[in-house]
Amino acid sequence: MSKLVQGYEVVIGFETHAQLSTHSKIFSRAPTAFGAEANTQACAVDMALPGTLPVMNIGAVERAIEFGLAINAHIAERSIFARKNYFYPDLPKGYQISQFEIPVVQGGEVSFFLEVGKETVRKTVRLERAHLEEDAGKSLHEDFIGQSGIDLNRAGTPLLEIVTQPDMRSSEEAVAYAKELHKIVTWIGICDGNMQEGSFRCDANVSVRKPGAPLGTRREIKNLNSFKFMQQAIDYEVRWQIDQIEDGHAIQQATVLFDPDTGETRAMRTKEDAADYRYFPDPDLPPLVIGRDWVERVKGEMAELPRVMAERFVKDYALPEQLANAITSEQPKAVYFENFYKTLLQNLADQSHLMEACAKGAGWAMVELAARLNTFGIAVHECPVSAEGLAAVVTRIIQGHISHSAAKTVFDLLWNASGDAISNEGQLSVVDEIIKNKGLMQMNDAGELEKIVDEVLSISSKNIEEFKAGNTKALNSLVGLIMKASKGKANPGQVNELLKKKLT
Repeated sequence: MSKLVQGYEVVIGFETHAQLSTHSKIFSRAPTAFGAEANTQACAVDMALPGTLPVMNIGAVERAIEFGLAINAHIAERSIFARKNYFYPDLPKGYQISQFEIPVVQGGEVSFFLEVGKETVRKTVRLERAHLEEDAGKSLHEDFIGQSGIDLNRAGTPLLEIVTQPDMRSSEEAVAYAKELHKIVTWIGICDGNMQEGSFRCDANVSVRKPGAPLGTRREIKNLNSFKFMQQAIDYEVRWQIDQIEDGHAIQQATVLFDPDTGETRAMRTKEDAADYRYFPDPDLPPLVIGRDWVERVKGEMAELPRVMAERFVKDYALPEQLANAITSEQPKAVYFENFYKTLLQNLADQSHLMEACAKGAGWAMVELAARLNTFGIAVHECPVSAEGLAAVVTRIIQGHISHSAAKTVFDLLWNASGDAISNEGQLSVVDEIIKNKGLMQMNDAGELEKIVDEVLSISSKNIEEFKAGNTKALNSLVGLIMKASKGKANPGQVNELLKKKLT
């Protein structure tokens, strides 16, 4: 599925820092809340005062275990912490506590769907590792007074660094992977995923090569804080590297930043290798030992994973795989639609072709709901129409009581109605009352419908001739005339059947 760019193959790997959702830091009891006044959430351990020692936060470990389980990785029974040595003003100790040789999470994979031309394909990215580490502080540069300051509030915040194999071959794949990873960590609740606040920070390692050639020299694009900028940065970097190579220049390994104002990347520093950090085991922290009983307990407490739920939706509700994956993109949305499906099945228990009808109804419901939520800028859990209310509307569509057009009108009225909670039976009654009061009931009387069809055919000789001459669009014109004559109440399916019967 590689896409060549000017005859070059693009190779992308990701390193993502997910800030773990603990209330305290990874090696101290200082709080991790975002937005506090500078240096008010840094204790003696975070500031590396003499005599202080780190103590492991069990909550951070359990979140790492949850992630490992979510991606089918190996959870190391024994992992160790190391000191990553480098000097920077916002790194109080002069080193960062991380994991190097033996990470807590090893292997695993992330799968997602990708649009390639007119096809939807499934892509899998292999993960190399995910390891625990502490965050550094933050340097603040006040240009208007010409000074810099250090805020250590973030120092010691727990991170899970998630590293992939170089399996991605385009910016589209990279963005799709990042979105899926974001979905996983937010779904299981180990990270809030706020990219603007730095809770989910992505670094993309980008290189290019001729097909079949060894991997090229990579450049790392740091701190991509939106999916839009991620794609722009990778696309620019790919073009830049190809231009450099074509002009006869060698690519130097480097760390670069993306400037969204110019749409360009710029070098920040030459890229260091592991040897430059002089890793060695941290003598203040014992090995992290994780027993199988601990892993099983965490596994038993985890919610159903999105991929598992999507597979169940395909099996139990006959949903297309792509639709099931879209519905499980966010946990609140998945819960809403789970309730919707259960109600729909309850309403249509005596219907034939039930699962097919549910799948079609769910597709309509998702499109309408997504459009309405987007228009009003609200989340699904804030939706004024309950899952049971939406199921009532779709029930009447499937039963032939209302057309899709009329259903939109009913949905609009439900949206603007009182938000009082009522039973499913009550929702059906409300929908039926709207249909009755607004005169939206679809015409299903075969005799009455046939009379309208005959009247339209009697004055549509030109359309009839065109249809018999092989112009299939003429049939659509006839359907439109009949729908107009019936004031939109005719059942389009029945209209099509009647027309084909009379014209062939």
